[in-house]
Amino acid sequence: MKPEQTQLSKKELKAYILMLCAKADQVEAEEELTLIKSKTSAETFDKMYKEFCKDDEDESLEKIQDAIAYLDYSNQELATLKMEIQQVFSTDSNVNMKERNLGWILDNILY
Repeated sequence: MKPEQTQLSKKELKAYILMLCAKADQVEAEEELTLIKSKTSAETFDKMYKEFCKDDEDESLEKIQDAIAYLDYSNQELATLKMEIQQVFSTDSNVNMKERNLGWILDNILY
């Protein structure tokens, strides 16, 4: 049985997903974090960054999958989220294999 988790809002989930994307290549570049900060409030960023730092990748993916299951996303919201994920991946002008793999995993979770 899973421990009780607090439910994330759509804004919190977006920040959390983008943080996972920033760390996909094991390096959180300052440009990636700046981009994420521009897409969320400082309060949401700080809260989700603290939560993200305590989770490993498997926990992060499970948390994302659970949140997607109870949040009601429209097709447009999912398309926008996917575009923002790609922006984080391409911030350093090089989408490597780890980022591509995470992109595929997130595609499967989101759709």
